[in-house]
Parts: sequence; structure tokens; C-alpha cells
Amino acid sequence: MKEKSLYSYRWQKERKAFLVANPLCAFHKKRGKVVAAEVVDHVIPHRGNLDLFWDKSNWQPLCKFCHDSHKQAIEKSGSVPGCSASGIPIDPNHHWNRSF
Repeated sequence: MKEKSLYSYRWQKERKAFLVANPLCAFHKKRGKVVAAEVVDHVIPHRGNLDLFWDKSNWQPLCKFCHDSHKQAIEKSGSVPGCSASGIPIDPNHHWNRSF
């Protein structure tokens, strides 16, 4: 199935309803900031998989900036950038966060 055909009228209705129910950017919200969400992001990239595409538990609200910058960097690099206030890397796969 072509990816373009996934973003149909049905998607537009679901997207709008999701953003009404989840109006704040998830990335900003984690940092205590209030920024309006504009994009419904697939947490796990669907890559055309219909089950992942329509699974609402795989959706998160993001502002366009976070989607187009942070989220794309995470997907391309396979890691989560940054650290907590205590200086510990926030990437759960970082070797500091692994239990031995």
C-alpha cells in the first residue's frame, strides 16, 4: 500500500480528533512547557504497516518543530539525545542506563 493513500479523509478525521483530545506537544510537556501540538506522530514508525499506522497507542501529539527536528533525529540516529537534570543520559539504551 502506498504511504500517501494512508493519509486519507479517514486519517484527517482521526488526526483532528486525536489533537483535540491531546492538544499539547508530548516532548515539550515532558520538559514542563506548554506548546500546542500540530502533528500526530507515530511513536514507532509504521513504514506502511497498517496495524502500527492505526494503533492509537502508537500515536503521540507533537508540535511541528519537535516532529521535524528532534523526532527525525531520533529515528535517523536510533538514539535519544540529551540528559536529565542530574546529567544522566535519557536514552534508555545508553550504557549508563543498562542494568548489569
